[in-house]
Amino acid sequence: MPGRAGAVTARRREDPIKVLLVGTGGVGEAIAIATKGRPFLERMVLADYDLGWAREVQTKVGDEARYPVERIDASDGEQVVRLARAHGVDLVMNAVAPNFNESIFDAAFEAGVSYMDMALTLGTRHPTDPYRLADVKLGDYQFERSAAWEEKGLLALVGMGVDPGLSDVFAAYAAKHLFDRIDEIGVRDGSDIQVESYAFAPGFSIWTTIEECLNPPVIYEKDRGWFTTEPFSDPEVFDFPEVGPVECVNVEHEEVLLVPRRLDVGRVTFKYGLGEEFINVLKTLELDSKQPVEVKGVKVAPRDVVAALLPDPAHLGDRMTGKTCVGTWVRGKKDGKPREVFLYQPTDNRESWERYGSQAVVWQTGVNPVIAMELLAEGVWQGAGVLGPEAFDPDPYLERTAALDYPWGMKEMTPKAG
Repeated sequence: MPGRAGAVTARRREDPIKVLLVGTGGVGEAIAIATKGRPFLERMVLADYDLGWAREVQTKVGDEARYPVERIDASDGEQVVRLARAHGVDLVMNAVAPNFNESIFDAAFEAGVSYMDMALTLGTRHPTDPYRLADVKLGDYQFERSAAWEEKGLLALVGMGVDPGLSDVFAAYAAKHLFDRIDEIGVRDGSDIQVESYAFAPGFSIWTTIEECLNPPVIYEKDRGWFTTEPFSDPEVFDFPEVGPVECVNVEHEEVLLVPRRLDVGRVTFKYGLGEEFINVLKTLELDSKQPVEVKGVKVAPRDVVAALLPDPAHLGDRMTGKTCVGTWVRGKKDGKPREVFLYQPTDNRESWERYGSQAVVWQTGVNPVIAMELLAEGVWQGAGVLGPEAFDPDPYLERTAALDYPWGMKEMTPKAG
């Protein structure tokens, strides 16, 4: 059951909020940096399993009173509840890998506070027909509990990063202003970023990257519902503004599960521009597995080995060059005529690193929950239950991007024949 937007009494502007930030890795760090000087925030508790990371972020933001540090095990919901209550927070911000989502989501509910994340709870493959049928889908765990959140008057804003997140806001903006009928929404993510001295180095959590890329991608069609297909299927070359042509393929992603819940659309897809060579290596060597294997008496999951060997994305900014571009490609009709547009956000690594000390991919992601926090704190966005970004008015969101030096654009495209 979906939640409802516009259901909570607006908070006064002079009443700033307290946030428990669970996870101070690359994106968590970007979130903290983006809140500096923002009047909506009274306190942000920097909580991480590694206190060294949390203290490093605290040093960067430079305000120990406003950004206290705590140690936390994100898999232990009771720890999340205790910290949320000890600091009297209004919102739990989940900035760790999605395999921890269920424990943090449930903990926020138990603590009686709002919740936000940037990726939905994980899905599972269909046991007999994984490349045709959907089984447990991304976010099913959360949306199945929406009625309980709504009854309690609490909001869980899920998928509030860049994609998902800003991509969903773009979809809502297109539906509100640009189209009378939407036939297809396709989220596209591509970059020309290079990392000096590394043949491959992910700009984002490698655990999450593997999870997304090797699971069966989900596609939505209005007359069919949700279904799956083969990983890396249906390749296309997409010409990204400020980046150029990038080959993109089907990847499992949240927008496909979020957008159709709120918007009337014929089809939704997500495609990612990722080096296929790297994924082929993972599949060939079975290094994507989450199941532990025994090596000289020690049990270890191959995916954890890959994650440990690759560099931390948060600390690659000084070696990265290039831009990343995320956007929402919308096709349909306006005033009876075919129309096709691409709404997008480009981030240049040189600029994000020089201005904020954050590399492009994590900065592009981390700005978005901060804008959402501000809208919720001021009562501009209101709701109860489990909701995605597409459930809210996109206009005040996009109006605030300029204040965070976060540009976005729209490219008119030639409508496809037929």
